[in-house]
Amino acid sequence: MSIQHQDSPTATVQERKPSRPPLYRVKLINDDFTPMDFVITVLQQFFAMNREQATRIMLKVHHEGSAIAGIYPRDIAETRSRQVAEYALTHQHPLQCVIEIDR
Repeated sequence: MSIQHQDSPTATVQERKPSRPPLYRVKLINDDFTPMDFVITVLQQFFAMNREQATRIMLKVHHEGSAIAGIYPRDIAETRSRQVAEYALTHQHPLQCVIEIDR
């Protein structure tokens, strides 16, 4: 009995590393009506910041017009932005939160 070897063409397989999903910045936008303490509360409640971190970001929003509250995958960024908008509306503040792709 003989053993036959079949030559099979070998395809070059390139290993692809799974690409990471793009990240998005969640930014708070300054306005003339939302109290600073409310912004600090939002940063602590929705972005897990301590009081010092939240105060630093709040001051950046106040002085520069906007600041990044966090960087997340798209679904989390959208959720945080929506939560902030709903919370602000519930408390009758015009605080705006936007998301933009992190480049």
